Order: sequence, then structure tokens, then C-alpha cells
Amino acid sequence: MTLLTHWPLAGLRLTTPRLELRLPNLDDLAVLASLAAEGVHDPAVQPFTVAWTDAAPEQRARSVLQYHWRCWGEWQPEDWELNLAVVRDGSVVGTQGISARDFSVRREVGTGSWLGRTHHRQGLGTEMRAAVLHLAFAGLGAQHAVSGAYEDNTASLEVSRKLGYREDGIERHVVRAEPAVLRRLRLTAEQWQQQLVVPVTIEGLPECLPWFGLE
Repeated sequence: MTLLTHWPLAGLRLTTPRLELRLPNLDDLAVLASLAAEGVHDPAVQPFTVAWTDAAPEQRARSVLQYHWRCWGEWQPEDWELNLAVVRDGSVVGTQGISARDFSVRREVGTGSWLGRTHHRQGLGTEMRAAVLHLAFAGLGAQHAVSGAYEDNTASLEVSRKLGYREDGIERHVVRAEPAVLRRLRLTAEQWQQQLVVPVTIEGLPECLPWFGLE
């Protein structure tokens, strides 16, 4: 018996030309916590609806650890959130998530991510989201992927544009006690096929399929 016997997600790997995405181990989580403490965006703006990055550095670090552990502990085939460490040249640079509820019926996933500030503006956001979209569409048979970004989050909106997402309406939220407009975005399997911009390989998926609610 090994860890993979009981937790096959630990063997899942997504590889792009520059990146490897994998379930983080404890050392990876420590690096992610440190990156969060150092900052993941310009403090003058807040790209997240849950403003976890407004906390003090040590609180940001702890919240990263607790969030990953909570997602592990609450995993169910009908309600899951997979948060992968993004590794470049052997170093963890950020995290890319993909999640779904009732995936076996709805065939729809959502995504979310962040990078340490020193790793911004290098095209990594596009590459890491392309990796989980490949997992969703090619690996799991998704029909739709959804995302969202506030109007001032031009980097996230640009990633979505590059990958073929289309506008899917707006939502009004409160961020830092002010109204904020979130633009919803949607990508269909057909649109994804037409916009394949990053080669991706998947390892270790067959053993994980029941964990995603699939036979």
C-alpha cells in the first residue's frame, strides 16, 4: 500500500512547455504560503471577491494552508475542488484550481488561480489555465468551463480572451465596501477545440476518474 492507493490525486501531473502542475505536498504548501505572505497582486486593487489577500502576511500564509487542507478534507466525487501547485524550473510559483459540483451530470467546471508577484507578466497565467482546461475537456469530458474577473483585472480577462472564452453576463458584488462588476466568461468544448494554444500532457488520470465522479 502507498499514498497513491488511498489518494490517487497525488499522482496526477499536467505538463506544459514550461510548467508542471501537481497536487502540492507539504513542502510545496510551505512555498505557496510564503508567496502569499509576500503578496500576489498590487495592494491598490482587489481581484478576489473573498478579500483574503487584505489580511496581514502571516494570516495570508495560514489561510493558504488551511484552504488547501479544507479542500482535501471535504473532497467528494459530486463536489470537488482540485488546487494544483504550479512549478517552473523546479520552483513553485503559484497555484491553479479547477472545481465542479455534480460534474458527472452538469459537465461544467470553474477555475481560479494566483501567482506570486515576481512571476507576473510572463505568460504563465495562460499556460497554467490551459493545463486545467485540457484536463477538463480532454481528460474528463467537460462540456463547459466558466470563469469570472472584475473589470479592472485586465490580466485575467486577457488570459480568458486568449483561450477562447466568450462573455456570459455580469454580476454585481461588494469588494472593499464598494460596488464592483464581475464579468462572467464561458468556454464550450467546441470553442476550446478551436483555440488550442498550449500543448498539455496528462499523467496519472485513469486512477483518479472515480474521484471526479466518473466511471
